[in-house]
Amino acid sequence: MTTTSPRPLWTAALCWLTVLLEGYDLVALGATIPTLLKSGYLGFTAAGATLVATVSLIGVAVGAAFLGPLTDRFGRRALLLGSVLLFSLFTLLTPLAPDVATFGVFRFAAGLGLGACMPVALTVMSENLPARRRASASTFTMTGYHVGAVLTSVLALSAKEDWHVLFYGGGIAGLLVVPLMWVKLPESAAYLAAKEEQTEQIRVKDLLGPRFRRISLAVWTGSFMGLLLVYGLNTWLPQLMRTAGYPISTSITLLLVLNIGAVLGLVLAGTIADRFGIRPIARIWFGAGAVLLAALSLKIGNAVVLNAVVLLTGVFVFSAQVLIYGYVAHAFPAQARGTALGLTSAVGRLGSILGPFVTGALVTAGVAYPWGFYFFAVVAALGLGAVLLLRGEARLAAVPSG
Repeated sequence: MTTTSPRPLWTAALCWLTVLLEGYDLVALGATIPTLLKSGYLGFTAAGATLVATVSLIGVAVGAAFLGPLTDRFGRRALLLGSVLLFSLFTLLTPLAPDVATFGVFRFAAGLGLGACMPVALTVMSENLPARRRASASTFTMTGYHVGAVLTSVLALSAKEDWHVLFYGGGIAGLLVVPLMWVKLPESAAYLAAKEEQTEQIRVKDLLGPRFRRISLAVWTGSFMGLLLVYGLNTWLPQLMRTAGYPISTSITLLLVLNIGAVLGLVLAGTIADRFGIRPIARIWFGAGAVLLAALSLKIGNAVVLNAVVLLTGVFVFSAQVLIYGYVAHAFPAQARGTALGLTSAVGRLGSILGPFVTGALVTAGVAYPWGFYFFAVVAALGLGAVLLLRGEARLAAVPSG
């Protein structure tokens, strides 16, 4: 009688845990900023906090762009171990920063590791499962991000003024995971096969060559629009709803409802996409997101209907962008997969910076409602336009090199 090897289970669990740590760490700064400003710690001002938050996200984008592609050269295992070690060390050092500038440097360095983590974990996870399950591999792994964000929120409520606990906890947890990864995480079989066959090495510039140009630009655009929506909504939805005239309690509750929808959407999108294909489901998800975001520009008086619309918005909007990752993992050959996922994530991170900035500008200008939702609806429509350019995953991966 044959038995199932536990190694794939360990790989799945460690990839999920890595993304959980990323979600925890990235949200920890946002949960800490109000306390930093209230206490004036290290002379923090609103401008200083904004700069640190922006620098942190820039570090994530740089890490995804430059460290993620190294997985195709040096292997998935080494880069995942290195990225977790990097962000864990600098997360642990963050509370020890002597001034705001050093605090920002530590967050940038942590961001480098965080940026590499997600694309590498998604690459490993997608190569650990059969090709037919690569959509759910990506969406399941990304549920870890939201679990990490919830854990940060719960710990922040408990820690209150002791914000240092958030960074110490995240850093120590990451450092404890590293030796477990060293023992239990194998190298990707797909990567080893590609190295053994000595297939053509695909460089970053090749992604804009004739073979990959159209697909690369499409997935980069889709990722940019998707993360713009995710970060824009998570940052400003309560204020948009307040501007629309809803009570503050309702506005905050709707943010929770939105993220509950996100988790449901990730599970649902991956399951359906595995059956019907990533490309058609990504189109439906972006299209439905555009319609629902436009609907939120209307004042909805019925609480049940309002919560239902926001829940569905979370279901479609938050997982649409993750389907892009699933497409990249399925469509690109093993020797280009880490590079493609890293750059797709990096471009998306630029959207995560722009989304809150543009929405904040609309709030400052006093036109956030309804124009904020009009803006988001157009962004989702542009994401739909991008995925309409995608061609069949199998066709791309099967194109011969040379």
